Amino acid sequence: MTKPMIRIHNTETDEVIDREMTNTEFAQYEADQAAQAAATAEAKAKAQAKAAAEGKLAALGLTTDDLRALGL
Repeated sequence: MTKPMIRIHNTETDEVIDREMTNTEFAQYEADQAAQAAATAEAKAKAQAKAAAEGKLAALGLTTDDLRALGL
């Protein structure tokens, strides 16, 4: 498997170097990708839970504003 490429651009000399990631950079890249995937999954689960809760409130004839008015 080839590793992702890194582009290094020296703005002083306008030199551009493209190279494969080192093992350490690639390990960090994979860890960052896994963390991002976990954060995305958590946000999606939170949004689904909120939608389900609002659906249950709507079935009872309540809104989130009603709950705020009650201090909940």
